[in-house]
Amino acid sequence: MAYNEFLAGRIRRIFNEKRTAFEEKKMMGGLCFLVDGKMCAGVVNDMLMGRIDHAIYEEALTKKGCREMDFTGRPMKGYVFVGPEGIDADRDLEYWVQLCLDFNPKAKASKKKE
Repeated sequence: MAYNEFLAGRIRRIFNEKRTAFEEKKMMGGLCFLVDGKMCAGVVNDMLMGRIDHAIYEEALTKKGCREMDFTGRPMKGYVFVGPEGIDADRDLEYWVQLCLDFNPKAKASKKKE
């Protein structure tokens, strides 16, 4: 699966403007941005993939372009996809990336495979 390079560049710019250290990994058929070694946000096709707080998850699903992340066929609580209609404007993309950054310190890191 390909991912939208332009969207990835917009996310990079936001991280850089916020002086947030991050790394990138190609995974899950797209590009993931890791902060403090934890998946924070990503790009799959032309959608933002976001990891957000469970406490605001249901409310987030009511926002324009947002839906459950169902990458495996089952919804993954705390992860959302936001389509182009919800992230076309820079301020909208910044809103979603900030939600991901706000949750990142609370997020659990995945277990490392040996």
